[in-house]
This record gives sequence, structure tokens and C-alpha cells, in this order.
Amino acid sequence: MSSLIIKFIVCPAVVYLAGVLLPQVEFATLFQPVFIGFILAVTAAVMELYMLKPGTLWLSTGLDFIASTAIVYLVPFFLAGAAVTLAGALITGLALALTEIPQHYWLINSGNTIKSPEQEQIE
Repeated sequence: MSSLIIKFIVCPAVVYLAGVLLPQVEFATLFQPVFIGFILAVTAAVMELYMLKPGTLWLSTGLDFIASTAIVYLVPFFLAGAAVTLAGALITGLALALTEIPQHYWLINSGNTIKSPEQEQIE
């Protein structure tokens, strides 16, 4: 749960900063990067829930990069006044993936990714 709270702060902040710092990422309103950030936060949390286990740090981070890049590139097509180039989406996806690495380390090292036998049977 604390991972999701962190993501609700970090993801919108990274997308907003990308919009401020990168000419390839443009948003018309403050709502747009926050909205995209919330989509990214929920997606990343669900991906961690199902995929992050000891030994999958880099696989999970790589898949986070791919998913983040796709979301950052595709969602602005549905937002008026927003525009993100593929290069802007790749840079933003990379920045988001870099923020995921310490979160993944923390989750793995704290044992929060180890599922009980009951949880594994449910899936």
C-alpha cells in the first residue's frame, strides 16, 4: 500500500517535470500530467503485484519502462492540447523506470513481494 502512495506522488511529478523540461512533451493544463501520472501509478502498482518477485528486478523495471513509454505516448492523443513525441515518451519512460528501481529494491529487500501459499493458490 505504501508503494502505491509513493507512486501517486512520484509518477505525476515525473510526468509534470517532463512537460516542463522537455520540448517533446507538452501539456495544456496541470490536470493532464497528473491524470497520466495516476494512470501510470495504478498500472505500475498492478504490475508489481503480479510480477515483482526476488530475481525479477530488471525484468520488472524493463516492463515498467515499456508500459510507461506506451502510456505516456498514447494517452495524450485523447487529451486536448497535449502532445508527446516518441522521443519525449521514451525519455519520460526512462525517467519513470529509474524511479522504480529503488522502489523495487525496497519491496524485494523488505519481503513485501513474497506471497503466502494461500495467495499463490488464489491466483
